[in-house]
Amino acid sequence: MPTTIHKLDGETLPVMECFYSIQGEGMHTGKAAYFIRLAGCNVGCHWCDVKESWDKNKHPLVEIEQLVKDAKLSGAPIVIITGGEPTMYPLQKLTKSLKKEGLAVHLETSGSYIIDGEFDWICLSPKKLKPPLKESLQKADELKVVIYNKDDFKWAVQNAAGVTEKCILFLQPEWSKATIAMPWITEHIKHIPKWRISLQTHKYLNIR
Repeated sequence: MPTTIHKLDGETLPVMECFYSIQGEGMHTGKAAYFIRLAGCNVGCHWCDVKESWDKNKHPLVEIEQLVKDAKLSGAPIVIITGGEPTMYPLQKLTKSLKKEGLAVHLETSGSYIIDGEFDWICLSPKKLKPPLKESLQKADELKVVIYNKDDFKWAVQNAAGVTEKCILFLQPEWSKATIAMPWITEHIKHIPKWRISLQTHKYLNIR
């Protein structure tokens, strides 16, 4: 059975932070966006740059109404729901409310849980410690595989086999390994040009 967690009813969600910034990665790089970072993750990537999001008990529960109000007031055209692993929670109520306000709703997920909600764009970044569900891969608009070592290219090819033809494929160097990984990525894309490079441009530009 697919994994899902419904300890919350979706009226409130554990939130680490919300902020208005620029999307720094993937297909929508450079666009203004309001980020809702939900707390809680059991994937546990050792190179994760937001480990403080893992323990949901360290962060407050926030009502959907407040999240939507703050997102609308920000003036951002796009709301990105990220984590942690946001699909641990029911997101139908949040996404429906955001879309009623005329906001585009994007999701950033590992794909390891059932994707619940209404999204305009789904970026799936698969992780080896908790692989994505087949159903989640089929919903992905964008597959973004982080490259930490050479073995990650096999992981990228494996997951690319599970997405639809419309899905855009990205390889992104893990930040601490970028200098080493970029030549590998460059050669891989030259040989298999259906892939593209994604960079964490917000880190290069020192944007939050």
